Amino acid sequence: MLVTDAQVHIWELDRPDRPWPKGEQREPHRPNGFSAEEMLAEMDAAGVDRAVIVPPSWIGSNNATALEAAAKYPARYAVMGRFDPQAPDARAQLEGWLSQPHMLGIRITFNLPIYVSWLEDGSLDWFWAACERLNIPLMVLLSGMLDKAAAIAQRHPGLTLIIDHMGRTSGSFGAAAFADLDDLLALARHPNVRVKTTSAPSYSEQPYPFRDIHPYLRRIYDAFGPRRLLWGSDITRLRGTYRECLALFQEGLDFLSTDDKEWILGKTGAEVLRWPET
Repeated sequence: MLVTDAQVHIWELDRPDRPWPKGEQREPHRPNGFSAEEMLAEMDAAGVDRAVIVPPSWIGSNNATALEAAAKYPARYAVMGRFDPQAPDARAQLEGWLSQPHMLGIRITFNLPIYVSWLEDGSLDWFWAACERLNIPLMVLLSGMLDKAAAIAQRHPGLTLIIDHMGRTSGSFGAAAFADLDDLLALARHPNVRVKTTSAPSYSEQPYPFRDIHPYLRRIYDAFGPRRLLWGSDITRLRGTYRECLALFQEGLDFLSTDDKEWILGKTGAEVLRWPET
């Protein structure tokens, strides 16, 4: 069974030739960065074959570190890059996006007011349409704003949308973390929407096997099915161990068949991101 982690962050510290953006930004998950080699050690220990690098928001739209890691370890890493739709050459960048070696698509986050404003003012209309035309898969962080995903999915039925973290909000746990789960489940009627179950233990109030979140994971599974779910860890903010995050889906959920696990843990990602299994 090929196991692919659908989201890991690796990053270097702020440095003159790769400066981080100034102003309002999220704090890094860890103070000293997290290298490709550190991640590989975690993967090898847990039994994870490969991972999708998602550059974190605090470093800006620079994908160089992620692409260098994928070039160094092409059997282990590929990249869903960050993209600045406000860049002067944004449209030209997008046209050649998938021609970049090891680039699978784009991850776009709406976790700061400036980014949320783009959803309200129509400035991203061209972006959704272009990604649909160019067949660029998108991972989108829209926690608390899943109605926006519904509108985008309906207007652009050929656009692949992957909802980050099951649409959950960081820092919420147990029943409170899943209070708006119906908003996520409503997206299942759009066949172009998939869901990342990333960092599921981080929303639990209990130790492994995190039984308090099992009923919510079952509802997500029932709504979307295994071929529209991708397992992942978001390891640098994960509560519990990396191995426990994987074991939850390998062993802890009694409603998953062996075939279900193969899809959620690897095959869905290989298919939707067009990263062939090897």
